[in-house]
Amino acid sequence: MDKLSFQNPLFATYAVAASIMILKAVLMSWLTVVRMMQVKGGFRSPEDVRKTVLNPNPSPEQLAPNEYVDRIRRIQLNDLENLPYFLIAGFLFILTQPSLRLAQWLLYGYVVSRLLHFAAYFTARTHDTRATLWTVGSAILIFMTCWTLSAAWGA
Repeated sequence: MDKLSFQNPLFATYAVAASIMILKAVLMSWLTVVRMMQVKGGFRSPEDVRKTVLNPNPSPEQLAPNEYVDRIRRIQLNDLENLPYFLIAGFLFILTQPSLRLAQWLLYGYVVSRLLHFAAYFTARTHDTRATLWTVGSAILIFMTCWTLSAAWGA
């Protein structure tokens, strides 16, 4: 069986986890736009306050920071800082052929930790809550990376 085939349950597990994380990251852009349209503000570029069909009543105030919009931008930035590490570490990890159960716990555990981190950030929970959820995901990444490093050194 080819390691990079959906017939390989390890690869399929990775593909599901990676796809969920990619969709989440992409949907954050859409959520930013939705919030900008709801408040008719939070824009970043001067050309965004030109009169258009979608912005019939532009004003310079639309360029002012808007917490409702900026919260989503911060969540997305956090995703963009963390997601590439997961995609690479998870891919390399499954190439080491760990047990399916271990891979599922780690890959899906990471997804759950990031979704809970999103919920905590979105609902303005304390930094302690967000940091705890981030730490879970970070510990998973460290574990998978050390596992992969050990396998590569042992090869």
